[in-house]
Amino acid sequence: MTDGEGVLERVLRVLGCFSEDEPAITATTLAQHTGLASSTLHRLLATLVAEGLLSRGPGHTYVIGSRLWELGELSPLSLRLRETALPHMVRLYEATGENVHLAVLDGATPEASSALYVGRLTGRQSIPTLSRMGGRNPLHVTGVGKALLADRDEPWLERYFRAPLVRETVHSLTTEAALRADLARARTLGYATTREEMTLGNVSVAAALGRVDGLPPIALGLVVHLERADERRLAPMVVQAAKDLRHDLRKA
Repeated sequence: MTDGEGVLERVLRVLGCFSEDEPAITATTLAQHTGLASSTLHRLLATLVAEGLLSRGPGHTYVIGSRLWELGELSPLSLRLRETALPHMVRLYEATGENVHLAVLDGATPEASSALYVGRLTGRQSIPTLSRMGGRNPLHVTGVGKALLADRDEPWLERYFRAPLVRETVHSLTTEAALRADLARARTLGYATTREEMTLGNVSVAAALGRVDGLPPIALGLVVHLERADERRLAPMVVQAAKDLRHDLRKA
C-alpha cells in the first residue's frame, strides 16, 4: 500500500480490479491485485457491500453492486445521450436489421483514448460483435473509433499517434500514414468505414455527430457481415441518423 493513501484511493483500487474478464472476484484475488492487507481489505469490502457498491456473488466472490449501477445511470451518457439516442438507434436497426453502436471518445489523454460504448442494439440475425455496453475498443480498428478520430484536430492527432497502433487482425491499419489516409477519406465522405480490421468478416460504417455541448465526442455506427456490407445503401442512413441525433441532442 502506498504511504499516505486515503480511503478513496483504496476503494478505487478495489473497484478497478473488476473487468469484463473478471466480473466476479474473490477476496484472495482482490488482495493479490491491490496489495492491501487482509484486515484492511475485509473492512473495506464489508463497507462496500453495506453501501451497495459491491454485492456478494457465488463461490465466495464479489461483484459490482446495484448502487454503483444506479449511480452510473445518472451520468449524462445515460440520462441525456443514450435516452435521446435510443429512438434513432431503433429506427436505424429497423431499417437495416444490423448491429447499431453508439460510442463516445474517452480517455485522460489522446494516447490513452478509446471508444467507450454507451449504446448497442442487436438482433438474432445480426452478426456477433466484440462490443458491449460499457465496453471499450481501440479507435483505429472500429468504425465509431475512426469516425471519432476523423473529427479530431491536428494537435490531438499528433499526440494520439505517439502510441503504437496495435494489430487486431491481418487487415488492421497499424501505420500512421495508412490510418491518416483512411481518416482523410472519412472526412471527404462524411463517414468512416472498417473492413475486417477488428473482427474477421465484419464491416462497419459510422459517422461522428460533431460537437454537442456538455457531452464528449460521439459517433453512431453499424456493424454488418462482409457479405451484406452495401456501403452505398448503409452510409446515407448512418449519416442521416447521426445528423438527426445531433439535432435532438442540441435541443435537449
